[in-house]
Amino acid sequence: MALLASAGLFARSLANVLRVDFGMRPEGVITFALSPELNGYDGVRSQALFARVREELAGLPGVTDVAFAMVPVVSNSSWGNDVGVEGYPADRDLDHNARYNEVAPGFFATLGVPLLSGREFTGTGRPRRTPRVAIVNQAFARKFGLGDHPVGKRLDRGNGRLDYEIVGLVQDAAYERVKDEVVAAFFIPALQDPSLGAVTFYARTSGDPAALVAAVPRVVQALEPTLPVEQFRTLPEQVRENTYLDHFLAILATTFALLATLLAALGLYGVLAYTVAQRTREFGVRMALGARPAEVRGLVLRQVGRLTLVGTALGLVGALALGRVAQALLYGMTGPDLMVLLGAALVLGGVALLAGFIPAVRAARLDPMRALRGE
Repeated sequence: MALLASAGLFARSLANVLRVDFGMRPEGVITFALSPELNGYDGVRSQALFARVREELAGLPGVTDVAFAMVPVVSNSSWGNDVGVEGYPADRDLDHNARYNEVAPGFFATLGVPLLSGREFTGTGRPRRTPRVAIVNQAFARKFGLGDHPVGKRLDRGNGRLDYEIVGLVQDAAYERVKDEVVAAFFIPALQDPSLGAVTFYARTSGDPAALVAAVPRVVQALEPTLPVEQFRTLPEQVRENTYLDHFLAILATTFALLATLLAALGLYGVLAYTVAQRTREFGVRMALGARPAEVRGLVLRQVGRLTLVGTALGLVGALALGRVAQALLYGMTGPDLMVLLGAALVLGGVALLAGFIPAVRAARLDPMRALRGE
């Protein structure tokens, strides 16, 4: 009972994780990383290579959007720093920290993150010839009191100068982990960073992502034969990897629960079969005195019921204790889940009934004269 209930709790938790709306549309998106800085590229050459890779990928059949970012999404990676925001108090006791990322034009369209107001990044992004701009998410606007219209406000990255103009507001989306509460985040143009030497690419296709998976290595090898394609996967695979612990715990708990239930069924069957064999004379006497087969079956099944009720009650206590210990690993669940506990009890009751049914039928089919002669 304890293991069945635990398996139900972890399965319910996994279902909650799978239903999370993390603000993106991962279907049809592939992702991979390139690190030309490890091949000795400086920032200028790296930016040129990123632009060429992006251009070549955009020309592939079925590809609708291509972008790249310094920090990969939902990959347990996180960058951040304190910021100053126009109109927000510079009080040291206040939390000024925000996550950030450097992204290419089309990043939000590629990931399916809606732009609520303003615009995405555009232009060549030459560092010294274009104004410094930023895009913020809704959590950033809420945290720093910018309301629903942050476009036009200014921020700084801890240098005391409000030298970044906010040009866009995007919908909240997961940053580091799928299950995390969305954090305040701002985004700046990756093309304006002359030192950027490693990025993660994202490409959205309207067709089968498998075709794009086969084409990407060829594109990269044609541009730079010595540059490996790293962390190559689809974005849904990346999301599953980000929630692997929830999948693992649900599978592990379910496996143990099934094994324990099977052992309980075999054990209960063995106990009842032995009990029926020991009570053969009693059943023979009862039937000789007029007891019906249904009444004999009822005797055995009542014993099954008593064993099941006691085991369920004790297991319920264990399940509640396990649920309290595992609370930190359960997502979207607070306190005991009555539906899970009821479901576990019903499953256990059904298994116990099946385990006891064969001995009960065997007892009801005894020939009274044979049973008495056997004694």
